[in-house]
Amino acid sequence: MNHVVLGRRQFSVGLGAVALAGFQTARAQSEGRIVLGQSAPFTGPAAQLGIQFHQGAKLFFDQLNAQGGVGKRQIEIRTLDDGYEPDRCAENTRKLMADDVFALFGYIGTPTSLAALPLFTKEKVPFFGPFTGAEALRQPFNRLVFHVRASYYDETALIVRQLTNLGLKKIAVFHQNDAYGKAGLDGVVRALTEQKLAPVATATVERNSVDVKAAVEKLVAAKPDAVVQIAAYAGSAAFVRAARKAGFGGTFYNVSFVGTQALADELGKDGAGVVVSQVMPSPYQPSRQITREFLEAIKKGGDKVQANYSSMEGFVAARVFAEGLRQANGKITRDGLIAGLEGLGSQAISGFQVSYSATDHAASNFVEMSMLTGDGRVRT
Repeated sequence: MNHVVLGRRQFSVGLGAVALAGFQTARAQSEGRIVLGQSAPFTGPAAQLGIQFHQGAKLFFDQLNAQGGVGKRQIEIRTLDDGYEPDRCAENTRKLMADDVFALFGYIGTPTSLAALPLFTKEKVPFFGPFTGAEALRQPFNRLVFHVRASYYDETALIVRQLTNLGLKKIAVFHQNDAYGKAGLDGVVRALTEQKLAPVATATVERNSVDVKAAVEKLVAAKPDAVVQIAAYAGSAAFVRAARKAGFGGTFYNVSFVGTQALADELGKDGAGVVVSQVMPSPYQPSRQITREFLEAIKKGGDKVQANYSSMEGFVAARVFAEGLRQANGKITRDGLIAGLEGLGSQAISGFQVSYSATDHAASNFVEMSMLTGDGRVRT
């Protein structure tokens, strides 16, 4: 757990410095620096998602800055902790926009991102690389929102296809009782409907809670072959443990948002056989160029960042953002960034396929499956 405490200390020190800098300095700074605002959980039961994503993104930007940044301008991420709570995220978003950040970057989660949506839309601030696959942030199209990851529809379609190919048709859904859980549930129902199937049972857990007793009773009684989990790592881990204790012998499938390494750490040997769909290439296999760059950056940075799917996603998001910024012709403005990102078109960035246009800001539909091994590792 040491790295969590360290992570939190770094964040609180960083936030203090931002507060001390004061509003005027922040304004003046943003002339020379490109300041991005990130509201994410850095404390609470979903903290690892924010900490890891931020570390991956910062790793990329720090090394880019060391090489002179973009157009001789340094990129800085200003972070505020929302504990994965929508109200706090909305408040943070107002603060970051009042501080005149250039863009919002790497928000973590569906309910939080949805709380920010009307605020940044009104102020016309770009919103880049949220850690969510929810359809509500993709449809209707919003020219300010850019996605780097595949959608929950993409992930749940692959999960259902894999389960039904294995002949497993009795599928239950355990989901968070909020916009994220609903987005995942919708995806599962949609994919099952195409196979003329429906969930055998569904049950919920509250956001930031591990009270899964009622959900376990309900779902185990339905005797499903598999349970698809749409929750963050603490709730998912609690459910796996309790369901196994209650005699459930089927398989568990999670979408990427769960936080794969955090789930593996939380479950330990109980994680063996738990499946997670992934929207990023494996951070452990250097056969891919983007992974090689990521692992080299970690080494160059003194091995301070853990290589996992969440930090990899932060790194990839930062890499794609910088590419869009480079394409912004002339003066770096918000409209220039939007035009630059749209101008990327369809291409492989360090081997990671992205596709943006003036009518489509969902860069990727890459999904593959991974499995926890029970010794804290993940294999694809």
